[in-house]
Amino acid sequence: MAIVDFTNPEASKWYTGHLMRLMDMGVDSFKTDFAERIPFQNVKFHDGSDPVRMHNYYSILYNKAVYEAMIGRVGKAKSLLFARSTAPGGQAYPVHWGGDCESTFEAMAESLRGGLSLMLSGYIFWASDIGGFEGTPQPALYKRWVQFGLLSSHSRLHGSGSYRVPWIYGEDCSDVLRECVKRKISLTPYLLQEALHGHQSGVPLMRAMFLEFPDDLTTYAIDTQYMLGSNLLVAPVFTEDGTVTFYVPRNAQDDSKGKWASWFDLDKTYEPGQWYTEKHDFSSLPILIRPGTVTAINSKLKTPEDDALDGLEFIVNGMLESGDGKIDIVNPKDAHEVLKSIDVQKVIGNGANVVKIYSWDQI
Repeated sequence: MAIVDFTNPEASKWYTGHLMRLMDMGVDSFKTDFAERIPFQNVKFHDGSDPVRMHNYYSILYNKAVYEAMIGRVGKAKSLLFARSTAPGGQAYPVHWGGDCESTFEAMAESLRGGLSLMLSGYIFWASDIGGFEGTPQPALYKRWVQFGLLSSHSRLHGSGSYRVPWIYGEDCSDVLRECVKRKISLTPYLLQEALHGHQSGVPLMRAMFLEFPDDLTTYAIDTQYMLGSNLLVAPVFTEDGTVTFYVPRNAQDDSKGKWASWFDLDKTYEPGQWYTEKHDFSSLPILIRPGTVTAINSKLKTPEDDALDGLEFIVNGMLESGDGKIDIVNPKDAHEVLKSIDVQKVIGNGANVVKIYSWDQI
């Protein structure tokens, strides 16, 4: 077994030089796989590092070398890894995924649990292998994982011994994937805003419930649902028959602003502090909109890099207070640049105890 010694600047330069030649050929990004199986016996590193310590730290050096080489070639706005192994500090070299998981409903739930743990440890972005990596998913599992995976910070369909293209699992799998991709692309304005906020504050894009609602003690025991940004509650379906139980959290500041609303039926509302059990077909899952929020969407987008303002809409749920309606429209081609800053509350006032959608022209 041989590994690149990233404590040696010359070795790091040699390795990344090969990657830069690939970028010259048109490669945009790299999957920095493995890096956790580092030998610790009969090993000497260039800088004298303790081989036992390097079990964790090697992945940091590996991802850092590749990420910084990409920045030097294409700039920070276009530099992105797809990293597997990491350790404290590795969040500086995004993004990460959860590694190899089984193609089962149990593993799907375990993947979310592990992802929430990682994102409570300082990581902003996380994803799982949609459909599971090991084994071949049943069509029901495939479709449920597609729903979940397309509501993660980034999304990839991936498997080991079998393909994850939807048409081999049934025609309706293609339909489910198509609708989930459309939904995620429509959420681009919202996701970019939340991602920029995460970059600035360290708050993850996908959040354990208690991170967003620390005063609601019930949320501390929940690991089967999450907040996607500040506004959206997502409860993936981990059962073959579509049954899902989820909790709607309480927040004293939110309670006066209205009720949570269903993404799929804005007239359907949920009381905070209550548990709900529902049965969903493959066209839906529990996605709830938080009261007192403004969520920017754009259903006109065909790709995430299309004109962010053309077709922009705002979902306003419930009563707004000062500061509730501040929206940053982020440049999809440079996520560090804000194209427009808007205070929707100042334009429409305090709203009402209903959900309304406003167009960009109305704002």
